[in-house]
Amino acid sequence: MKKTYVLDTNVLIHDPLAFTKFEDNTVVIPIAVIEELDTFKSHADEKGKNVRIVSRKLDELREFGRLDKGVKMSNGGVVKVQLDGKNSLPGNFAINQMDNRILNSAYEICKKEKNAILVTKDINLRLKAEAIGLKAEDYESGKVNIDELYSGIFSITVPSSFIDSLYHNKKAENPSDSKIPNAFLILHSSEDSKKTAMARVCANDTSQIQLISSEHSPWGIKPLNKEQKFAMELLLDENVKLITLLGTAGTGKTLISLACGLQKAVDENIYRRLIICRSVVPVGKDIGYLPGTREEKLATWMGAIYDNLEFIMDKKHQDDATSKFEYLLQQEKIEIASVTHIRGRSLPKQYMIVDDAQNLTPHEIKTILSRAGEGTKVVVTGDPYQIDNPYLDVASNGLTYIVDRFKGQKIYGHLTFTKTERSELAALVAELM
Repeated sequence: MKKTYVLDTNVLIHDPLAFTKFEDNTVVIPIAVIEELDTFKSHADEKGKNVRIVSRKLDELREFGRLDKGVKMSNGGVVKVQLDGKNSLPGNFAINQMDNRILNSAYEICKKEKNAILVTKDINLRLKAEAIGLKAEDYESGKVNIDELYSGIFSITVPSSFIDSLYHNKKAENPSDSKIPNAFLILHSSEDSKKTAMARVCANDTSQIQLISSEHSPWGIKPLNKEQKFAMELLLDENVKLITLLGTAGTGKTLISLACGLQKAVDENIYRRLIICRSVVPVGKDIGYLPGTREEKLATWMGAIYDNLEFIMDKKHQDDATSKFEYLLQQEKIEIASVTHIRGRSLPKQYMIVDDAQNLTPHEIKTILSRAGEGTKVVVTGDPYQIDNPYLDVASNGLTYIVDRFKGQKIYGHLTFTKTERSELAALVAELM
């Protein structure tokens, strides 16, 4: 049975093509949503860009009919712009509030259409809808099942003779059911609990695994656990073009990414420069406009990056760490930017780190990854449980979206970190809070 979906403003900001993704059903956009989108159209950020895409796509549909009557789309569905009707909401809802105007439009449609559903990413609006007997849903497109998310590591039990053979030959037949390129295996002996080995599934032939035995210490940073060791294997491998690192605070995601990036871009000159970018989403209340140049403004947001870089510089250049850091910035071997400044650029032969990617939408992460030119390596890090964007959650952010979509690709690798190494306090915070 055909359904009628009423879209909230935040759904279109999250995904500007959302109205095309409800198959052959009817999609209604209340006029209040169009008015609210209009307030964001001049914004220079990703929100403003998405709003302009919505307006442009709807305007293109006007060539095929009147939006107030409904226009048929290529997928067989119909999109329609609904004007405000009289206030028919039960209770004392203030109709001058934008959310209540949208709710009123959905309620009016619900009285005519039995299968009307309000789609919004606003939890409180979904609760309001439920209170008046209106069915409401979150926008599910792009969501992933976080409980089934690929971790990048598998632990299996094998005979001792298999482990001995792996150490001798450095390669072996893949003994696991997981034939995922660049996945890591922790092998345990069935006869001797102390006998173990670590291996990686070959990217070009997933029926084979190769032993991991080498120790890396880029810029003096040594791996403190198996997960960090596995991550360094991927970060230093030029054949792996996209890497995602998930983990709670203090697991070392950013630190080892920066160390490996400096190794490849500065010491080995394989990449032209190391680019680090973050999403500038505030935690708590925003501090408002910041004075100074672009670099001075970014310094406030990029404190975590500078802290890690200073720590690495102290390890590598203990006597002149500060001057070495400034030298690399002046020589453009290191570039620090917000994700807003990445849009529109073409970045060939760069080592690019996208930090705190859990605050980016799938559409935003797609925009950033599409900037990668020939020879560029992209590392995406973040903690999906520390999201500051009000319209994203653990299942709908850009970071988990990449893991779900790229799993199984030869040029992709992923690791989920579980052990905090920052300090005993940080580990307790991650465990108890």
